[in-house]
Amino acid sequence: MAHYQIAVVVGSLRRDSFNRKLAHALTKLAPPEFTFKLVEIGDLPLYNQDNDGSPAESVKRLKSEISAAQGLLFFTPEYNRSIPGVLKNALDHASRPYGQSVWKGKPAGVIGVSVGAIGTALAQQHLRNILAYLDVPTLGQPEAFIQAKDGLFDADGNVGEGSKQFLQGWVDQYVAWVKRHSG
Repeated sequence: MAHYQIAVVVGSLRRDSFNRKLAHALTKLAPPEFTFKLVEIGDLPLYNQDNDGSPAESVKRLKSEISAAQGLLFFTPEYNRSIPGVLKNALDHASRPYGQSVWKGKPAGVIGVSVGAIGTALAQQHLRNILAYLDVPTLGQPEAFIQAKDGLFDADGNVGEGSKQFLQGWVDQYVAWVKRHSG
């Protein structure tokens, strides 16, 4: 049986982030041949092209972890109708210098949770536009714009019963996407 290491990128630094909580809960719905590694992005310096020749250790680590993965899973909040700056910064670092992107060809899933009724629809669309440019094949359907409300998570931090069927379906489609596009 093949094994799939998935790099998980959470676009929120907040300790009690809904997206970090969703990342932990959602990865539990994947089959055993999938393992997940949360990629740290909060310690990256601001991207500056002048540093491409001598990247910080945190940038080297980021690029190494993305390179080692067979797939990507992005959890993005929505800040001012777009993705957070910390997420854009990570995307820029791992795509540079030009021609040396570690994102290229890695199958990805994009999901997010927010207190707003439309979830993270606009942030996800902006992220999909960036990923398309970076040549990251991204799962298009089903879309998942999750609203953070009572019952989304159970007392143990797992996906709550009211959302489990939908999110299990999303994970199943993501798993099939990675298997089809990795290797």
